[in-house]
Amino acid sequence: MATPSKNMKAFYKQKKKNPTGGISKSKSSKATKPAATDIAQLPHGVSLDLKDDDIEEEEKALREFDMNMAYGPCIGITRLGRWERAQRLGLNPPKEIEKLVKSGKVKLQSLFDGRI
Repeated sequence: MATPSKNMKAFYKQKKKNPTGGISKSKSSKATKPAATDIAQLPHGVSLDLKDDDIEEEEKALREFDMNMAYGPCIGITRLGRWERAQRLGLNPPKEIEKLVKSGKVKLQSLFDGRI
């Protein structure tokens, strides 16, 4: 049977890359990692950029309606269907949302359609 060496630390001595000691950080390149949206492969023309600067007042109102859980979930249902369901349940959804959706000038699908 082999006997252990008395001076194991000397045998397995570590050499530091940084001669001054301390923690050395690796030099990273300035290349950025691909965004999560690149991996998710969103449908053509769909972006997750939800800044308020680029949208119209009608779209803002519809997004607020989509985000308001008081009118029930918005996944798998059109905005008009959700509005009608909320009306049937006595949740008093805003009348301007019904007018906007029935006008045909805005998208019928909610903000989350196809993203979740």
